[in-house]
Amino acid sequence: MKKRKTSPDSQKVHTLSIPDIEIIDLDNDGIADIPDRYPVPASRKDTGKRRDGSHSRVNIHIVLLIVFLLFVAGIIYKIMNYGVHVDLSEIFKDGPGTYEDNFDIILPLVDSEGNPLYKNYGEGSSILVFGNAPFADDRGSRDNLASMIQEMTGATVYNCAVSGSYLAAESSELDGQAHPMDIFNFYWLCSLATGYHDFTDAEFQKGMAVLGDSAPPEANEVYNTLKSIDLNTVDVVVAMYDGSDYLDGHPMYNDGNSTDITQFTGNTEAGIELLNYCYPNIRIIIMSPPYAYGLDENGNYISSDIQRYGWDVLSTYVIKQYASCSSRMVTFVDNLYGTINEDQAPDYLTDHLHLNLAGRKKVAERFVHALNYFSHMVK
Repeated sequence: MKKRKTSPDSQKVHTLSIPDIEIIDLDNDGIADIPDRYPVPASRKDTGKRRDGSHSRVNIHIVLLIVFLLFVAGIIYKIMNYGVHVDLSEIFKDGPGTYEDNFDIILPLVDSEGNPLYKNYGEGSSILVFGNAPFADDRGSRDNLASMIQEMTGATVYNCAVSGSYLAAESSELDGQAHPMDIFNFYWLCSLATGYHDFTDAEFQKGMAVLGDSAPPEANEVYNTLKSIDLNTVDVVVAMYDGSDYLDGHPMYNDGNSTDITQFTGNTEAGIELLNYCYPNIRIIIMSPPYAYGLDENGNYISSDIQRYGWDVLSTYVIKQYASCSSRMVTFVDNLYGTINEDQAPDYLTDHLHLNLAGRKKVAERFVHALNYFSHMVK
């Protein structure tokens, strides 16, 4: 293979002229006197920052250091101020205070067109009471809650509360043989009083036979009262059940059936519905349970806002009952937040559940307040 010859002309094309190079003596102290042949543009003149960016890095480090120091100072402040002692005696020096908010609904009786019917419920009026221990304890004495209400108002009070009874029924059908205590819950006592279900009387007798000597002591008196009373002469029906349903873990509500009598709220609504249907001239007042303590596995008192028995805490039972009364447009007296709350409970309970004399008086006063709330509107 022959080598390709490069023509003289092509050599000329690729030949570059070598510029004159000025030799600089680096050891010469006069280097500063060398003229600046290539001046640096103003935008690139040295502004005091190093080209390698070290000055910028110093600023970032300072900022990060400041942030770190502030963070450390914040942690130290938190540690120094964590768990500061609070003097409860100073906070509660004027007492535990009161709950300003409650779930009271105070409504008057209305006619068929929705017009309010104001009345002073005093002497000459009659009140029919349903419930359990709050109204049943010390029955017949002046210390009984129903007796207190009668003395405060002058009205005639029929006490049909049954000790040991519950608001929620065990069964959706009345069966005195299988579930004898169901004959004493709110709905079936309303049925007995109104005569709406013709089988109620017979089932009541079956239940009494099954219970025998273990039947509540006032059972016969309640039966006789409800069978003889003329509900056309009754002005007010009041129902108040304590926290027994909560303590026994009874079901609370059924979203699919608001009148499910096996539920705490469902039985409330079913009784209201039955009374409104049969006797719309009666004003209905539902009173919630007052505060009750829960019990732990050792029988020690525990807050009922902590302890659950299958469903929820006591306050949820009360709030759900309030919602039921609101939907039915009847008066609701909130005893949990408005009468006896957790802070006050030791002063008004004999144990974890039952009211003492002072507790009954406080409940009676709250009831009378709601009863005659509109008395100033009477013409």
